[in-house]
Amino acid sequence: MILRTGQRLVFIGDSITDCGRRDTAAPYGAGYVSLVRALVGARHPELDVEWVNRGVSGDTVRHLAARWEDDAIAEHPDWLSVMIGINDIWRRYGDRPDEAVPIDEYEHTLRDLLRRAVDATGCRLILGDPFLIEADRGDPQRADTDRYAAVVAALAAEFDAVHVPTQAAFDRVLAVSPAKRWADDRVHPHLPGHAVLADAFLTALGATAAV
Repeated sequence: MILRTGQRLVFIGDSITDCGRRDTAAPYGAGYVSLVRALVGARHPELDVEWVNRGVSGDTVRHLAARWEDDAIAEHPDWLSVMIGINDIWRRYGDRPDEAVPIDEYEHTLRDLLRRAVDATGCRLILGDPFLIEADRGDPQRADTDRYAAVVAALAAEFDAVHVPTQAAFDRVLAVSPAKRWADDRVHPHLPGHAVLADAFLTALGATAAV
């Protein structure tokens, strides 16, 4: 387990991270963040970790840039978990293509945000891939998602960050089950889909199961 007592872990991202944390499921949301928090506590009760959710539905890296100082740096994280990119891609395939973020801009913006956070706070980073709950790698949106996920993997190596391969986690379950079991729209997971994400995060954190 890489977390230590007294540390502060801040999650930031889009609706997958938000998941009602500003509404009926305050303050942690009803998704993977809450599951990770609960399971780390159950598996490592000796740890006293502070958990903060700063996900906002609909966000792209452009939105993160606008609120980065308040919602990332000012939170003074010991660990900063960032999972962003689904909307950057998805907008291209919906009715708001002008809001899609090209991959070069995505990479440049995300690198700049990560550098600013590390320089300002000394935090360690946890980077989750954008994902699409789609088994067909030839699907155009899935192919784009894989390209953006490769950017995240490269940035994780560049910053010596903990990398959470969320697409690989969904690919594992999609090999033996239909996509509709995990999400209706290929993007917003049902609770079992959030459990897939949480499991990937727990593995990356080294949160072993209780024995």
